[in-house]
Amino acid sequence: MDFFVGIKGKDFVMVCCDTSAVNSIITIKQDEDKIIPIDDHKVFCLSGEAGDRVNFTEFIIANTKLYSLTNSMKLSTKAVANYTRGELATALRKCNLLVAGYDEGVGPSLYWMDYLATLSKVNTGGTGYGAMFTMSIFDKMWHPELTQDQAVAMMDAGIEEVKRRLVVAPAHYIIKVVDKDGIRTVKTV
Repeated sequence: MDFFVGIKGKDFVMVCCDTSAVNSIITIKQDEDKIIPIDDHKVFCLSGEAGDRVNFTEFIIANTKLYSLTNSMKLSTKAVANYTRGELATALRKCNLLVAGYDEGVGPSLYWMDYLATLSKVNTGGTGYGAMFTMSIFDKMWHPELTQDQAVAMMDAGIEEVKRRLVVAPAHYIIKVVDKDGIRTVKTV
């Protein structure tokens, strides 16, 4: 029942995911942070089997760090998304993900990817049953000059809709933002 969404704003990207770790109908824990930092200005937002999710992100993060050290340069968000897509296509793991980041000179970017390695650059994106409810709200409220306060209001509206309409709605959520200052937690719900 994983759920995550992302919004690209004027000068930031905001992501939100549930914090539950489940296996079938069993809740294992309620404080799993599925928003994984890649570097200071990029994050993965992931859903899928815990083993695939952890192993795959550790593999991608290690290889992007190795590339940065070997070539004395940081990969852009677009480069990380494309590298991730290539590795996901090779391995076909059961992971859906968002790659969110901020690059100097380029600005914010948000990429959505499914477990079949379909890659798409998006303004709003998400995965899971909850995304079926939130994406219509985001489509209605999103605009290119979106501020962080407006994005938080969009996230809050989406979370409330999920809690109201989804029978198996997760109990807790975490919202993080990526901008020129790096990655930080905005709030937990």
